[in-house]
Amino acid sequence: MRLTAPLRGVVVLLLVGFTWLLASALFGGDGSLSVRSIFTGTKEEPTQSEPRPRRYKCGLSAPCPSKHLAFRLVSGAANVIGPKICLEDKILVSSVKNNVGRGLNIALVNGVTGELLETRTFDMWAGDVSNLLKFLRPLHEGTLVFVASFDDAATKLNDESRRLFEELGSTAVKELAFRDSWVFVGAKGIENKSPFEQRMKNSKSSNKYEGWPESLEMDGCIPLRPPLEG
Repeated sequence: MRLTAPLRGVVVLLLVGFTWLLASALFGGDGSLSVRSIFTGTKEEPTQSEPRPRRYKCGLSAPCPSKHLAFRLVSGAANVIGPKICLEDKILVSSVKNNVGRGLNIALVNGVTGELLETRTFDMWAGDVSNLLKFLRPLHEGTLVFVASFDDAATKLNDESRRLFEELGSTAVKELAFRDSWVFVGAKGIENKSPFEQRMKNSKSSNKYEGWPESLEMDGCIPLRPPLEG
């Protein structure tokens, strides 16, 4: 016996609904709501998702106060993944920008305006430490110095280079050794030790990577300096 047109329509709808329920059961969807909406014509309410945490400059969890610079430093991971320096949501140094290298990766920033002055890398394994000395000696008062290590940052350091970093506020540089991880923010003319510094010692018993400690990550807010008199 042939089905009438209305009856055929009902059968088709039932088949569609059954197929939807079966697919939902297999793939984890909420089939019952979807099928009900098909038959009743009601509109389903969208599923409420968890609100995403707000993202601030350089990925900080909270905004910096007025007249402060937001920053994030990440040291290199072993000799594979390069370091990163972010300031005010701008990437100053990274592998993507192709301006990283083995040793010390340094960005100089105007401490009054927050303007990037220069980025350089210094090979502390096979390079010449005199290049680093020529770079650090003439720094102007108030210059911010951002440092992130990659691979080995200490082998070629000598007494003068360590002293220059100490004058910028570092306390860890005097102990910095072969393949230690190091991130640091200092300033020319700082009166006390910098609060922005981390060092992870290279140790066979605790290294995350074979021959290297884990990467370090540090962020925070740095107050801008008032303009220098004269």
